[in-house]
Amino acid sequence: MAETGGDSGTELRTEVVVVGGGLAGLSLTCALGSAGVPVICIDRDSPALQSGSDFDIRTTAIAYGSRQILAGAGVWPYLDAEAGPILEIRVADNHAPLFVHYDHRDLGDHPLGWIVDNRVIRAGVFRRMAELPSVTHLAPATVKRVDRSASGATVVLGDDRVIRARLVVGADGRGSLCRRSAGIGVISWAYRQTAIACTIQHEWPHRGVAIERFLPAGPFAVLPMTGNRASIVWSERAALAPMYLALPEAEFVEELRRRIGDHLGQIRVLGGRSAYPLSILFAERQTDTRLALVGESAHAIHPIAGQGLNMGLRDVAALSEVVVDQFRLGLDVGGPEVLERFQRWRRFDNMLLAAVCDSLVHLFSNDITPVRLARDFGLGVVNQLPVLKKFFMRHAMGVVGDLPRLTRGERL
Repeated sequence: MAETGGDSGTELRTEVVVVGGGLAGLSLTCALGSAGVPVICIDRDSPALQSGSDFDIRTTAIAYGSRQILAGAGVWPYLDAEAGPILEIRVADNHAPLFVHYDHRDLGDHPLGWIVDNRVIRAGVFRRMAELPSVTHLAPATVKRVDRSASGATVVLGDDRVIRARLVVGADGRGSLCRRSAGIGVISWAYRQTAIACTIQHEWPHRGVAIERFLPAGPFAVLPMTGNRASIVWSERAALAPMYLALPEAEFVEELRRRIGDHLGQIRVLGGRSAYPLSILFAERQTDTRLALVGESAHAIHPIAGQGLNMGLRDVAALSEVVVDQFRLGLDVGGPEVLERFQRWRRFDNMLLAAVCDSLVHLFSNDITPVRLARDFGLGVVNQLPVLKKFFMRHAMGVVGDLPRLTRGERL
């Protein structure tokens, strides 16, 4: 149920309140609601605005494990028809002859992942939330204050409505009010890179092949979408990105073509271009009294491996499982044992993936000859070792480690 207003001073009660209407927060709301947990999601933007074609022109890589999570939350059926399957991945260092080639057939008959428009994901999530009687979607709404104690949590909205809950989930992004109100510090630094994102239409089929080419300024990815379309994620030096963004259409397309090559034939840009600065952020902890952080409130990484939202969805799978298990026993869903289990489950995986992505950025975003020769040799070695390749593929698919039920394709 969506609400767009309300009388000031109104008090609402629920088990869980999710602060933030990003993709991770909305997905968590659907997962909890699918299991019958009463949940309120506070979203600063209206669904009508978020479903607009110009609200967010970016796309997201959905790993196989994340697809399982979204399916368990009842969201995937609304995305499936517009999700472009990734059947192969080719990773190369600029124009070096050595590369790594991943093929989904080495692991089975399902894709390695999918590329989906962010607006499609949002629209699907909204449709799913509307089906769930235990979900209340407050949009647009803002949060004025979050108070927490051993006995419960209170969220005060901008219009003075009050929500009382057992658990608050901070899904409110890098500048998270929930995280700051808990005094949780972050480790963060900028990469001096800007990501330029757009969608292209191309002449010849991509055949489900994703390409990531490491250039001295940063990685350049061509990601297969439905039809003869591809998503471009171009990491460029921050000082040069404004110049590329301001180019006339024909010159911008020529810059893309120089980096893509000729294998897709003629190309043109569909819609606009967007850009965002690249940095890393990692919260010192992911929980506090009656508070859990998910998605970019807890961790934000470089898009070099396409794992940003996938990390957030793994948070969603773990948190929803521990909450639902507690709820079905009639126990406190915001108690310390729930939060301790969630923190223990997610901390190492998030820390490891953030460290790996950061290392890859520093390893590949340069043209130092000895480093370049060493990494090219490493790519060639990995490509010749099937066991190592399969491990990296499974890790990228999000199916390695202690997996929550949703990730395994099981119901909550």
